[in-house]
Amino acid sequence: MVGGGAEGPVPSLHQLRLFVVLGEELHFSRAAARLFITQSALSQQIRDLERRLGVRLFERTSRTVAPTAAGRALLPEARAAVDAVARMRRIAGAQARQVSGRLVVGSVGAEAAMPHTRAVLRALTDRHPRMVLQVVSLNIADHLTALVRQEVDVMFLRPPVPAGVEVCHLATEPRLACLSADDPLAALPAVTLAQLADRPVVAVPEKVPRVWWDFWTVNPRPDGSPVRYGPVVTDMESLLHAVAGGEAMCFLPAAARDLFPRPGIRYVDVIDLTPCTAALAWLAERRDEPTVGAVREAARTVLRDRQEGDRGPRPSSR
Repeated sequence: MVGGGAEGPVPSLHQLRLFVVLGEELHFSRAAARLFITQSALSQQIRDLERRLGVRLFERTSRTVAPTAAGRALLPEARAAVDAVARMRRIAGAQARQVSGRLVVGSVGAEAAMPHTRAVLRALTDRHPRMVLQVVSLNIADHLTALVRQEVDVMFLRPPVPAGVEVCHLATEPRLACLSADDPLAALPAVTLAQLADRPVVAVPEKVPRVWWDFWTVNPRPDGSPVRYGPVVTDMESLLHAVAGGEAMCFLPAAARDLFPRPGIRYVDVIDLTPCTAALAWLAERRDEPTVGAVREAARTVLRDRQEGDRGPRPSSR
């Protein structure tokens, strides 16, 4: 195979990323779907990469794709190069925000309106009046991805969270069942999980971490039975629409009763449902960055002030 070799055309970062994904999938159709490109475009880019490197990277047959010896040797190097550039971009973005004193704050659902969120942001601006805050509202399908991809610096959300994310718990409250007003159980003052066992629960896209959605759908149920899922939703409005239409139910924080009243929906207490927490979240690898550290300290200040307020004034000594 004739190619560029050591002094030939330099492979592009895009081509290296395609090489890494194909090396992981070993299937052109799956790799192309993962990369959101056509199979023919992927094949053409891999051929061009092989030409630039001067070696064949994969052996292809009508049924299989296997790396050659050269492909196996070069795959770790390509992955390291892709990861290094991604890290460089993340660090550059973080540095740019630090220099400008800008903090991008994510919020899911109505978290931006919650008292604990407002208290933390107020404490942050009191301590750092020159810091510029940008609050971004995110939907339930994308909010954790946005945090992991560093599209936001920190986020106010409802745990649990995937590995690599740290949280500071700010508040605890019950979870409620959100039912169609036409559901017979909606007329009851309270229900149990067993009574809800045959109701389908709204689903979310597969990209949403299962640890998060399993908690919010109580999957599996206490008796070990799996949840039956209904339509896929991506945001609060589509979720509430599905519930109002009788397509499925869901569980939401108790605050939803005041924040998301809708025609055709009823909120019902669930006797044996564990509570949920509200939290400030950040990537563990970014915990010591100045802007992230500043909002973490603001959260600690709010919690400390709340604890001191709960204890009340100390009795005077005479």
